[in-house]
Amino acid sequence: MWRLALSLVLAAGLVVGCGGAGGGDQEEGQAVTLRLSHQWPQATTEEGDFRAVLAERFAQRVEERTGGQVKIRIYPNASLVEPTEQYKAITQGALDMSVFPLDYASGEVPQFSITLMPALVQSHAQAQNWKEAEIGRRIEQIAEENGIKILTWIWNAGGIGVRQGDPVVSPEDVDRGAVARAAGPRVEQMLRRAGYSITSMPSSEIYNAMQTGVLDVAVTSASSFCSYRIYEVTEAYTSPTENTFWFMFEPLIIGTEQFNQLTPEQQEIFEEVGAELQQFAYEASEQDDAQCEQQFRDAGVTVATMDDAAFEQWREISQPVWEDFSREVEGGQELMELARKVPAE
Repeated sequence: MWRLALSLVLAAGLVVGCGGAGGGDQEEGQAVTLRLSHQWPQATTEEGDFRAVLAERFAQRVEERTGGQVKIRIYPNASLVEPTEQYKAITQGALDMSVFPLDYASGEVPQFSITLMPALVQSHAQAQNWKEAEIGRRIEQIAEENGIKILTWIWNAGGIGVRQGDPVVSPEDVDRGAVARAAGPRVEQMLRRAGYSITSMPSSEIYNAMQTGVLDVAVTSASSFCSYRIYEVTEAYTSPTENTFWFMFEPLIIGTEQFNQLTPEQQEIFEEVGAELQQFAYEASEQDDAQCEQQFRDAGVTVATMDDAAFEQWREISQPVWEDFSREVEGGQELMELARKVPAE
């Protein structure tokens, strides 16, 4: 699907990719248009899902600071590349940039699952500490070794939506056999241990799956719950405003090959703009949790939060998942040890 969409774009002459520019040998005055794909609805620089807003702001600032020499064309709603295919598309040169959940690429890079490990990150404060910790440096190194460069760190806390019934706060609330969507193989592994049957799909497909009864329970970011209006098809919601077992890392990225083909001045602008948007990414994500909770309440959905005791129950059933990751993934034990050293506050 995405290959067809991309071929149509290229045939129409809409994209002048970085690939032919020859890195730092890019000719003076040659304009470059990069393709950025993400799965969320279209936004502006001021309104919309904050991840899409961040992409718009990045594109606007880069174009301004390069004097129009670098433009970033944004394809929202997975209109160019399917959500789970964005990593492959970047490393194969069919796409240049994305706001991308790294764990979507864990099939190719198993180490990326450390960024969506159940009950490993408990709060936004702890998530934000990763970037400057040793685990953050290791993630950036692994990403670059596998063809992508992180420009802005973005973390999302996840909620739990129930199509029919009461909120799921602790493992004791699990309706055994109910079908759940969790995103991420390690979170799915934990939820199977809790008693759920699992189905996988991008967050953009949750609404229809809940509406048609294909899905009973959904776990995704608070931002996605509200961007996709999932409160319209749920009776109960567990908000991440207190605790959550689901924190996903989905940074703004560019392919390392594509980045290396920019001029040194352009590369510096990309890094500067990415750093400038860092605080916005952290603050907007945290604000979304509360705003989304209110939207669910306004829609008449039963809303609950997860207290510390319930979180510890989820952490307990996550321990075997952590152990499997440490044993099965190359360098997994080191990554787990580094991640567990990140302070909670």
